[in-house]
Amino acid sequence: MLGTSFWHHPLVETAGYFSVVVLCLVVSMVLFEIVTKYKNWDEIKKGNIAVALATGGKILGICNIFRYSIERHSSLLEMVGWGFFGFVLLIFAYLLFEFLTPRFNVDEEIAKDNRSVGFISFTISLGLSFVIGASIL
Repeated sequence: MLGTSFWHHPLVETAGYFSVVVLCLVVSMVLFEIVTKYKNWDEIKKGNIAVALATGGKILGICNIFRYSIERHSSLLEMVGWGFFGFVLLIFAYLLFEFLTPRFNVDEEIAKDNRSVGFISFTISLGLSFVIGASIL
């Protein structure tokens, strides 16, 4: 029978956090795919740099939020809960970016490979992930 020390071994804990965060990242990316008007992976396959930048920023942002959540919570359930709360805030930030730019449609510009908009989207996702992460209790 496995003792409790096995489950608290740093290698086992790291593998556990890694597995859970990868699963959460996949779920998050599916939800982002629903929120955006373009198909992330189809556009990336076509070479759309703006979509790659925006998607990369989302991935980095989500991972950064979960990094803070792992650092601050000893319970897996709390870590996942705070991580997803941070993800919801990232979605809100993306929608706010769209709302605050009435002169153009962010999703349409990214779909058209407007790299400037893709880069700003990347920066917003990554930058706000630090703010969200720092505020996780």
